[in-house]
Amino acid sequence: MGNESNYFNLHMVSDSTGETLMTVARATTAQYSNIAPVEHVYPLIRQDRQLEKVIADIEAAPGIVLYTLVESTFAQRLEKACKHIQVPCVNILDPVHQTLKSYLNVRATWRVGGQYVLDDHYFQRMEALNYTMMHDDGQLADDLEEADVVLVGISRTSKTPTCIYLANRGFKAANVPLVPDIDPPRSLKRLRNPVVVGLLASAERIRDIRQNRILSASPGERNERYVDRKLIAQEIAMCKRLCKENGWTMIDVTRKSIEESATEIIEVMRKTRIERGLSPLP
Repeated sequence: MGNESNYFNLHMVSDSTGETLMTVARATTAQYSNIAPVEHVYPLIRQDRQLEKVIADIEAAPGIVLYTLVESTFAQRLEKACKHIQVPCVNILDPVHQTLKSYLNVRATWRVGGQYVLDDHYFQRMEALNYTMMHDDGQLADDLEEADVVLVGISRTSKTPTCIYLANRGFKAANVPLVPDIDPPRSLKRLRNPVVVGLLASAERIRDIRQNRILSASPGERNERYVDRKLIAQEIAMCKRLCKENGWTMIDVTRKSIEESATEIIEVMRKTRIERGLSPLP
């Protein structure tokens, strides 16, 4: 790639969903602040004509090629084509497979999309996601005892997306908004099974997010109060006070991604289960 360009083509070829490739690629390219990939994603490549189109696209826009292809003939054809085009081509799972094979001394049973099987864990995640959607934003507040975790916090602390991420990990996650001058549901303080976690963020961060949310709205008293820094600080203090009174763990999400916040919440859940003498998290 020439120094004059800050972009490069990144081709990701998979016989499954391509999620593994995108996760690895984005985690890696994020380490390079001055360049950005132009992503070309090719999921579900399982037929000759599909692979031919992929190769044609790579020829038209040469760049790095990452792939996960179980079918060895497809992998060989892709690597041969990339060698001819003179672009790097990497099977991102191969080093891991080779390490497992060497250490375990067993052969892999190759399956396309093997991580996406309809097993108990899959249905557990679907049940958790359904529960989370039904208990979003304070809905069915009298039915929170079945949750694994309940997130509380003022508006714009990423409660909903964090709950959805947790649900995709198989945890029943509900969230309850804390609103000024409105008492939280009585059931919240009586919970025994769920772990309750308060999400916090700096007043500046919340104000910025709220301002972006209402940019297209007409200015008015309600909007002005919604983004008033002093009032936001009071909301944050209210959340902290409620968490301290009830012994709930607080997590500052100001500079955290959803994934980082969820990881920290799962660790809180793990420690809490150990303290309660319960079975460890799956």
